[in-house]
Amino acid sequence: MTEQSFERPAPGAPDFRYEEHQSVDSTNTLCFDRARAGHSGRLWVRADMQVSGRGRRGRDWSSPVGNLFASLLLVDQEPAERIGELPLVAAVALAEAVDKACGTHQLVSLKWPNDLLIDGAKLSGILLEAEQLTNGRRAVVLGFGVNCVAHPPLTAYRATDLRSLGFEVGADRLYESLAAAMAEKLEAWRVPGGFSDIRAQWLARSAHLGRQITVRYGQEEITGIFADLDERGHLVLKEDNGRERTIYAGDVFLPDK
Repeated sequence: MTEQSFERPAPGAPDFRYEEHQSVDSTNTLCFDRARAGHSGRLWVRADMQVSGRGRRGRDWSSPVGNLFASLLLVDQEPAERIGELPLVAAVALAEAVDKACGTHQLVSLKWPNDLLIDGAKLSGILLEAEQLTNGRRAVVLGFGVNCVAHPPLTAYRATDLRSLGFEVGADRLYESLAAAMAEKLEAWRVPGGFSDIRAQWLARSAHLGRQITVRYGQEEITGIFADLDERGHLVLKEDNGRERTIYAGDVFLPDK
């Protein structure tokens, strides 16, 4: 970290706190540092650049200056069994934030569980991590990486960025839209039955609903029709034999990719 930053009300979400840095190893890592030091949560951490950004399943995340890198720390917000719903909550919030910042409608589609796509190319990633703290509290961190001005070459997925698509949307503007959208979606999610509305919003943006997909997890590959999301946000895959299978984790590909 190259500078000391101090908390203040979060732009776009004044009920949350916010700190900003020029460079960090990882905004997710810094959120966990704050939690271990006793922070009560509802804290956003942003950085202009990450030295050791990471994506899902331990992959590196390219972090050039100009893109958005932000993480949200939540502490003991909900029962542990509901943590798995949060990536979908975050994906819907980020999709709406992109639309608001770009002045578009349904610009992005969603790839299960939480990638944002534009014309099939990956715009962003969301990483959820959780940790049980020594004092018995539970810290949950949602990390957002969005390609605002540049995108990396990827071997598994095509990627894109907002600037290359003609949208001059800076990280600051997009973050404010995201902070406001996350505050709204978290509040809606916490009411009884709130996830059902989030689930419906996610499905309305699904890139692959009703299409044949391949799900990879470790060395296993499963192909079938993306039939639905269950009530907890898990993928329901209809196999060739007509049997429905619930997928709890994995990477989604089109069969010809």
